[in-house]
Amino acid sequence: MAEYCTCGAQLPEDALFCHKCGKPQREIVAPEVEANTYPTALTAPVVDVPPPPRPQPLPLNFHNPIAVRIALVAAVSATMLGMLLPFVSWLAGGFFAVYLYCRKTGFRLDVLAGVKIGWITGLILYGFSAVVFTASQVPDALSGHPGKTMLEQMKNSPFQDPAMTSMFQSDPVKGILILLGAMFVFVTCLSMAGGALGAKLVGSPK
Repeated sequence: MAEYCTCGAQLPEDALFCHKCGKPQREIVAPEVEANTYPTALTAPVVDVPPPPRPQPLPLNFHNPIAVRIALVAAVSATMLGMLLPFVSWLAGGFFAVYLYCRKTGFRLDVLAGVKIGWITGLILYGFSAVVFTASQVPDALSGHPGKTMLEQMKNSPFQDPAMTSMFQSDPVKGILILLGAMFVFVTCLSMAGGALGAKLVGSPK
């Protein structure tokens, strides 16, 4: 490198410019800048997150509040319908309970589960039906002729049972208890059958 600039000024060692006239003393080469090889943003790896497990349905018993509430609604409806169509209403009670349960919870029921909710409905329905039946016998009991109205209905019915009619004539209280027992069997069995039918038609798992 020259020790003097063209203007005559003495240059210090490794001077880039003249301190007097400012003339560059050598070519300045800009250093090469390496391209940024780092990503502009950190990208987290995509991880497949499994969906949360679907909640399992509660057992169908009297500890299941949803099943009990639905069975209660179905039993009340069937009791009112039972004043006109007793046997059909008992079957419809179990069917209606399965339909409402599936609609409320979104779960599908197999035939066994339909029988269970039909059984719950049948027990509640029998309680209501027994109360209605017993209340209908109160006027006869107060008049001193228990079972009188029931005995007249049996005599006028085209499907008479001589043994049952004879029992009501001799011991009406015993006849009423037997009718309540028979009602329990019919109500619960038909409600369970309705629940099984409902599970088969509207509640079977897909």
